[in-house]
Amino acid sequence: MNHDLTYQSFIGAKIVNVFEPLAALRIAVFQKYPYLYEGTLEYELDYLKTYANSPRSLLFAVFDGDQMVGATTALPLTDETEEVQAPFVAAGYRLEDVFYFGESILLPEYRGLGLGHRFFDEREKHVRSFGRFKYTSFCAVQRPDDHPARPSDYQPLDVFWKKRGYVPMPVLTTQFSWPDLGETESTPKTMLFWLKEL
Repeated sequence: MNHDLTYQSFIGAKIVNVFEPLAALRIAVFQKYPYLYEGTLEYELDYLKTYANSPRSLLFAVFDGDQMVGATTALPLTDETEEVQAPFVAAGYRLEDVFYFGESILLPEYRGLGLGHRFFDEREKHVRSFGRFKYTSFCAVQRPDDHPARPSDYQPLDVFWKKRGYVPMPVLTTQFSWPDLGETESTPKTMLFWLKEL
């Protein structure tokens, strides 16, 4: 399949311009294992305000024609929510030293084109442009290996992340709550943070 892809970066408040396609993409991708996210547009639009309110945030988006087919985000940890900051404070990190990477999301038919690496490259370049951050970090949901919704061909991204220089940090965990597919009530999920020293 040939794709004529284009790329665009949005900084800070400019992210507002693509809230709806970004929210729709998050819902579509995060429905799949391991997130199994029963998302709503209303919640997504509220969640994305965190990025629009951060003047140093980044959204790097991939478009196929007019359709957003991939996206990745980042912002200083000082601008994130308390549930993201709390494990770093408890472990003795200075929030001012860490740049947090949000989602990296890509529709299935666009995977295998090297965009996963491009997402990390773009975010790390953005962080280094400030010349003052010591770490980049992201978190990933923890599901048991025998989870009934786990596809038989599921491949975790741990090897890819380690090749990018990230290390899982058991001392850094938090909980996010969302409703799993088919559910109406949110339940807490353990999130494990990965860290890279710049």
